[in-house]
Amino acid sequence: MTTAFLVIGGIGLAVFVLSMLVGELLEFGPFEADGPFSTAALASFLSAFGFGAAIAYSLVPGSGGFALLVAVLVGTAAAIPAALLAIRLTRAAMNMRTDPTPTRDHLVGATGTVVTPIPADGYGEVRVLVTGQQIKLNARADKPLAMGAEIFVLTTLSETSVRVDEVSSLLGGSGPAEIDK
Repeated sequence: MTTAFLVIGGIGLAVFVLSMLVGELLEFGPFEADGPFSTAALASFLSAFGFGAAIAYSLVPGSGGFALLVAVLVGTAAAIPAALLAIRLTRAAMNMRTDPTPTRDHLVGATGTVVTPIPADGYGEVRVLVTGQQIKLNARADKPLAMGAEIFVLTTLSETSVRVDEVSSLLGGSGPAEIDK
């Protein structure tokens, strides 16, 4: 009987792994991704039931109906909280707040560093920090800027290129305190 319970637990584990690789297997009616019969809930229930029952059956002395009853009760007692936890975690993941995707508008005002020198009549490259992400962009400037110069994005020219100026020239040599004013 222990083998049968282990097979049930293994099937639940296989369904879980398959759903991680392929995605939600059943997506209709009560089988919605965050519902009580979702793939995650069913896989968790089967796994916890099978492995919990196998452990209980192997620990209860004898192999009669009493051992089977205890195994089923212990398996169910383990399976219900596991399924409820899977439902809760799935709902939390699906309803998780995320930051908006950065757009051209997020680039204006960003600061960064020149990584490829910017000539007076062409493009170089800058690395800027936008919404917590380092982004490498093509850049133009009114004057040549050397590698390592600290820059400020004035405007966007396209999705991947910007017009920049050196931070020190924007500050007028007075230091960083004027940025807050």
